[in-house]
Amino acid sequence: MADDAAQSPQRVLLVTGMLGAGKSTALRELEDLGWESIDNFPIRLLDRLLTGETQDHPLAIGFDCRTRGFVPQDVMDQVRQLTDGDAVSLTTLFLDCAGNELERRFNETRRRHYLAQDLPVMSGISAERELLAPLRAWADVLIDTSEFSVNDLKQTIRDQFAQTAPRAMTVTVSSFGFARGKPPTADLVFDMRYLDNPHWVPGLRELTGLDAAVGEHIEKSAIFASSFAKMRALVLELLPHYAEQGKTYVNIAIGCTGGRHRSVYTAEKLARALREGGFSPTVLHRNLASRAAELVEGGQQS
Repeated sequence: MADDAAQSPQRVLLVTGMLGAGKSTALRELEDLGWESIDNFPIRLLDRLLTGETQDHPLAIGFDCRTRGFVPQDVMDQVRQLTDGDAVSLTTLFLDCAGNELERRFNETRRRHYLAQDLPVMSGISAERELLAPLRAWADVLIDTSEFSVNDLKQTIRDQFAQTAPRAMTVTVSSFGFARGKPPTADLVFDMRYLDNPHWVPGLRELTGLDAAVGEHIEKSAIFASSFAKMRALVLELLPHYAEQGKTYVNIAIGCTGGRHRSVYTAEKLARALREGGFSPTVLHRNLASRAAELVEGGQQS
């Protein structure tokens, strides 16, 4: 057994990409997943780092255009040499993001782009994108974080790079408002906007789907009982198959217009049904604390 362990290849993940695209967040999440993480590592020293005994933990190494000695073609050549044998199992992750979103992030944090110097932020972003183009095309895994929140990126990293050892599947049921954007990492999305909107019912606007009065209003709908039964049956049928395919996380998103009434009630009801079916879902309500607003809720028929 000791000989088998010694022959196991060192699992290495190189994490790179555009500045502001989420490298630090990805590395912190990988560390929480059991990876040993190193950021801003001089990539030219990679072969020295991996020389010697195989590490017990997988290794995540972050670098970007600020890293000393960073030349994309040299990085690719070095990785090819390291992976010629069986000692290293290496994957490259590239984090990308749209230019306008990167510009917004830099302006919001008031940080200067490394390649911009005294030029506008977008000049640095454009120069960096041109520099990294070969590395982006060559990377094994590409994640575009343009529409991601921090939590969305963390969830994606967990889905992609959690340890491969068997573990219980994590099921999340979340509510959200379409008017405030769809969750980008959902596996299943259900739209509850076919139901009457409690926002326009006197006495219910300031309440949420956690309040009994809102639930009673939704349950009165002639279509709700039959449609929910089909939703419940579909989810309970699919979850075991997701588990068979080795999926570690399943995210079920339920939306309505504002994310405060119909989606919240339905998410809670579905979570109870899943618990009865033997699962242990986590329930999240993304927009529950959002202010009730008519401009968000739209017309009375929305």
